[in-house]
Amino acid sequence: MSRWAVVLAGGVGSRFWPLSTPERPKQLLPLISDKPLLVDSIDRLGPIVDPDHTLVLTNENLVQSIRKLLPSIPSENIIAEPRPAGTAAALTWAALSIERRDGADATMISVHADWFIGDDARFREALLQAEETAQRTHTLVLVGVVPTRPDQGFGYIQPASPDRKGGSPVKRFVEKPDRARAEKLRSEGYLWNSGIFVWSVGDFLTEVKQHTPELAKGLSLDPDAEAAEFFASVAKSVSVDVGVLERSKNVTVVPGDFGWDDIGTWAALGRVRDKDEFGNVTSGNVHLLDGTDNVVQSDSGMVVAYGVDNLVIVVHDGLTLVTTREKAADLKRLVESLPASEQAKA
Repeated sequence: MSRWAVVLAGGVGSRFWPLSTPERPKQLLPLISDKPLLVDSIDRLGPIVDPDHTLVLTNENLVQSIRKLLPSIPSENIIAEPRPAGTAAALTWAALSIERRDGADATMISVHADWFIGDDARFREALLQAEETAQRTHTLVLVGVVPTRPDQGFGYIQPASPDRKGGSPVKRFVEKPDRARAEKLRSEGYLWNSGIFVWSVGDFLTEVKQHTPELAKGLSLDPDAEAAEFFASVAKSVSVDVGVLERSKNVTVVPGDFGWDDIGTWAALGRVRDKDEFGNVTSGNVHLLDGTDNVVQSDSGMVVAYGVDNLVIVVHDGLTLVTTREKAADLKRLVESLPASEQAKA
């Protein structure tokens, strides 16, 4: 058995404006440790996946930057997506690439580059358990994270048999619920849809051929076709969740509990970084008094905040952002409202 990892590292991370830019999006930023999120992700996989068997899928304009960040990954393993076409297309191209190099029986572990993982060892254990399940059942295996709160920002998975720790068929998927329903789902044994997938490339490509007409033209191309030709053939952008997993009856979920979180907004840093006694998370030259649950980051100058709660304050390159932790999820709307001269910098 041959094991591969596929790390999805595309996107611009607009919710981390003004620190993130198209040339340096959030996956290239040191938001959790002193290393970029992408480097943390690769290091986390290192004990179980060889660098030669690690693929990184990213935007065309980030390839050179990522090659410099990840010198241990072969240059040809950092793959540019010629255009955004959804995660179904990205993972299908990765599977085709692995099949061409290593055969249909190779195992493929898919993760994203912008996650927080609290316990790396338990994370790897969950991946290996999912791999064993995929080999034994020939199903597409998801690692569903045991929820720690009723989060409205995540999708949920209902296992057909919640008590089966070795894996259960997926009964249904639930898109982002409101808070009351999220609490109910959590109490009923639903799991967070983490976006962690494990399968053999042959099993995955079989399901894509059966359920994803959006990619049919690409699958019919010559086996030696280049990425540009494959991505140009995609009829419609579609996520792997919608285009494959929700249409298939051959999907299994295994539970995982390793301190997972999606670093999607500035507010998320309040959950994963070390806090002071009042719940504040700070980076840089920051002085807070009589404030609670704030996220403050400054890389140019001192921030002084007095008597404020639940704010996000970011100072970067002469620009200051002030918003609430709740509104931090909607920075795209803010950036689009800026004068054209400022949007050009974002």
